[in-house]
Amino acid sequence: MTIMKHFLRFADLDKNELNYLFNLTTEVKTAFKNLKKRETLQDRHLVMIFEKSSTRTRLAFELGMNQLGGSAVYLNTKDSQLGRGEPILDSARVISRMCDLVMIRTFEQEMIETFAKHSSVPIINGLTNQHHPCQVLADVFTFIEKKGSIQGATVAWIGDANNMCNSWIEAANVLGFNLNISSPPDYAPDILSTSENVKFFSVPQEAVEKADLVTTDVWASMGFEEESKSREQAFKDWQVDESLMALTSKDSLFMHCLPAHRGEEVSAEVIDGIQSVVWDEAENRLHVQKALMEFLLLGALD
Repeated sequence: MTIMKHFLRFADLDKNELNYLFNLTTEVKTAFKNLKKRETLQDRHLVMIFEKSSTRTRLAFELGMNQLGGSAVYLNTKDSQLGRGEPILDSARVISRMCDLVMIRTFEQEMIETFAKHSSVPIINGLTNQHHPCQVLADVFTFIEKKGSIQGATVAWIGDANNMCNSWIEAANVLGFNLNISSPPDYAPDILSTSENVKFFSVPQEAVEKADLVTTDVWASMGFEEESKSREQAFKDWQVDESLMALTSKDSLFMHCLPAHRGEEVSAEVIDGIQSVVWDEAENRLHVQKALMEFLLLGALD
């Protein structure tokens, strides 16, 4: 019998489970590309709860569940009792009795952890202000797909120490790669990993030196739009442009979780250039999330 697991943050899976998941993602993607049906989750039902807007997350989960033979139901908190003050624990108990899996995209990590505590089915974090584990799953898979094992590689995170940065820190700790972080002083990580492989640099040029991957995100994440003007000034020296990428290792990659603002956190020349794997990265959200749903519902299969 499969032990129920949640995926609320990257560190919820260990190295062996993640490696299994990445291998499974390759199988899932190969079947997709070869137009082969893979209906491993027939008659399984996913409920998607959105408190934040989404493009890639909703598409990847909804299409992914349908492609696996199941179905997906979309709930917006504005149109449900969750948005009218119903206690989270009550919603969790009711919703989880009617489906096999729940994905939640919300503001606070505490909400999703409370929901998981009272749920009878696995819960997936589709994004919170604190963590974005599904995106980093796709990013790591994309790196493996392009360059082989990520163990021992160097990833440079440039910009806001936001939910993506937090998930990259956990990924570095679990998978054993080097993570260099560079942010403006007022936007640095609150708590840096105690691991020697995670380092902070006050100057982005030092963080990207000989990096195998450079990745970034918008300067003002969802929920922080009112800070856009002040952040634009604070982050002006943290744009990933051609001069920054020139300091990286040979054949380095560039990633961005999207949506991107050309001319702000990244130049058009970089995101649309030959080092960018952003569009593969975006597509891989579909494949890695299909693999994740399979794993959470079926466990590791021989």
